[in-house]
Amino acid sequence: MSTSRLPSRQVVSGLHHHIRTGLSQALPAIAAVCLLVAVWEAYVRLSGISPTTLPSPSRVLAQTFQSRQALFDNTLPTLRATLAGFGCSLAAAFILSVLIDFCQPLRRALFPLFIISQTLPLVAIAPLIVLWFGFGLMPKILLVALVTFFPMLVALCQGYQSTEDELQQLVSSMGAPRWKQFLLARLPSALPFFFAGLRISITYAVVGAIFAEYAGAAKGLGIYMLNAKNNFRPDLVLAAVFVSAVLTLTLFGLTVIAEHLAMPWARRGKGSAR
Repeated sequence: MSTSRLPSRQVVSGLHHHIRTGLSQALPAIAAVCLLVAVWEAYVRLSGISPTTLPSPSRVLAQTFQSRQALFDNTLPTLRATLAGFGCSLAAAFILSVLIDFCQPLRRALFPLFIISQTLPLVAIAPLIVLWFGFGLMPKILLVALVTFFPMLVALCQGYQSTEDELQQLVSSMGAPRWKQFLLARLPSALPFFFAGLRISITYAVVGAIFAEYAGAAKGLGIYMLNAKNNFRPDLVLAAVFVSAVLTLTLFGLTVIAEHLAMPWARRGKGSAR
């Protein structure tokens, strides 16, 4: 029984080690944020500036706690749009990257269109998407997908091309068909690139959902910020910004955990390098 528990213990030990390492690496950033908040609090208290112009961090935290139910009710639609849009973006990026890898002319045909899609200003395109698809969930999904799609597609295509020729030739010499060569050689080689693109995209996802809500929605953090701004409540605006930042950091942390679970060999490689 003890031997059967050994792999799970190794996984738990590896996760604990990763968490401790991550916390130690995050300490400088945490210290910098704490210093910035302390300077901000001191400036507001010493300068006597009006709370309607610049609220103190303590006031923002107090309003966040007092308005926690309203913030929670508006966070759920934003989170729903973020996850749905990001899921659609992830699926589309993976499917298109596979098609491009198997058919190189598609790369020359489609990549210019994808690049053009990234030059479209959201300020102009968001109202049009809301006009075409209404105020429901669909326009938010489309805008989140538009913002997050390209980094993952580029990362996957670059990852496929990074496959070592020796590995590709080895799998091919064993009689593996093209699709099996892709699964055994090209896809594993692309995973580090994919997760790099995933981390970039997830930081844009929440911002894309909030921006879509600005263009038109019934509920969400974007609408909450807009209403707070119109009521001259910068403390509530910053409270919603704080919630969106926490949401983004949480999603980013989940992608990091997913990366370490999907690539255990990367952890072992780092451990042996040390």
